[in-house]
Amino acid sequence: MKYAHVSGRAVTAAALTTTVLLALAGCGEGRDGVAEAKAPASLEVAGVTVKKDAKLHEALPDAVKKSGTVRVATDVPYAPFEMFVTEGEKELTGLDYDLGQAIGARLGVKFAFTPQKFDGIVPAIQAGKFDVAMSAMTDNKERQAVVDFVDYSVSGSGIMVVKGSPAKITTLDDLCGKKVAVQAATNQLDLLKGHQKKCGKAGGSEIAIQTFPKDSDAQLALRANKVVAQVLTKPAAGWTAKTADGGQAFEVVDDPAATGGYNASPNGIAVSKKLPELTDAIQKALQSLIDDGTATKIFEKYGVASIAVKEATRNAAVD
Repeated sequence: MKYAHVSGRAVTAAALTTTVLLALAGCGEGRDGVAEAKAPASLEVAGVTVKKDAKLHEALPDAVKKSGTVRVATDVPYAPFEMFVTEGEKELTGLDYDLGQAIGARLGVKFAFTPQKFDGIVPAIQAGKFDVAMSAMTDNKERQAVVDFVDYSVSGSGIMVVKGSPAKITTLDDLCGKKVAVQAATNQLDLLKGHQKKCGKAGGSEIAIQTFPKDSDAQLALRANKVVAQVLTKPAAGWTAKTADGGQAFEVVDDPAATGGYNASPNGIAVSKKLPELTDAIQKALQSLIDDGTATKIFEKYGVASIAVKEATRNAAVD
């Protein structure tokens, strides 16, 4: 399932650069009324210049090469993956958006993002309205039956503490006997409840779990030192730590035993099963961006470098 919601935040000039460059790309009329895009020879994303790979471009499906466009569905906002540059406007930014622009630039086509409600994304791909989806989508066996995934991150739950916290939290075990904030009815609450037995077996007391109706309420409790930590999704924790008070309010606990977060699962770009050549091209383009360090720069821009993968796998979920 998709991650717990985190509200969008103001974007940097670097994020706006991508939007401006895309606006300059130019367009004509393409398939199904979609504007045909003339992709630039290169594009700057997260401070990196991404150039077209001619061989990868030639491997694209004919319909994509003819239109110059990959139609992408996304559910906005969902920070740090999908956000609006300006509230009330249509321009997009975020991890998925930037990564999509980089993949498109490498393939020599435009990744054209269109907002779509999350529960309607996969059906829309099946109906042929979109070619792919980039929307913080978990790769699972159920979805693999109807779409193919190219996986770009692995993420789960993370721990966030006040910057310079004296509690010295380094793992889930360190939360035993302490007050911890979490949003109600989330996977993160289930994670804490499930850890209570381990606290008892270690001879310590249980975690003093404090639930809140919204993630932002839990964050306020952490700010006020009413709790020593907050458990939320690792991507949300990374983005909040990077942006709150200019990065001076919080920090993320990076447990070496769970770099992508606890109970982490793969997240992928969903691709129509009718376009196997596109799946293959996206996988190779993503791997090239991982190999040259571009993907790392994009993940770092949003404070979530720890969830990035080193290999662009396909349909990685096994359960």
